[in-house]
Amino acid sequence: MKVSWQFEGNKFPVDKKVLLQIIEKILKEKNIKGKIELGVNIVDDKKMKKLNESYMKKKGTTDVLSFSLNKEKGPDEIIRLGDIVINIEQTKRQAKEKKVKVKKELEFLLEHGLLHLLGFHHK
Repeated sequence: MKVSWQFEGNKFPVDKKVLLQIIEKILKEKNIKGKIELGVNIVDDKKMKKLNESYMKKKGTTDVLSFSLNKEKGPDEIIRLGDIVINIEQTKRQAKEKKVKVKKELEFLLEHGLLHLLGFHHK
C-alpha cells in the first residue's frame, strides 16, 4: 500500500505508523485487497475552509473531507481510493469538546474519512 502524506501548517506530531495500521485494519475489514494508493492530508482551518467552500459549496470549515477516486483496479492493477483531508485545528477543538486526546480524535476522523472513500456514508 502506498500512502501519500501531506502536512500543511501542521505542528501536531502525527504517528504515521498508527494511522497506517488503522487504514490497513479498515481495508481488511471491508475486504479491499491489492495494490492501493491513498492520500492523507492534514491541513489548517484556512485551507479546509477553501476546500469546503470550493468543493462542497458549504461556508466555513469542517473536520474531514473525502475526495473519492475509483475503487476499481486500473490497468496497472492499482486501486486509487482518493484523498482524505483532515483539519487539525478542528480536530483539536473537537477533542477538547469530547474530552479525548487529539490523537484519538485524529484517528477517528481518519477512519471516518476512509469509510467515506469506500462508499459508506451517514445521513
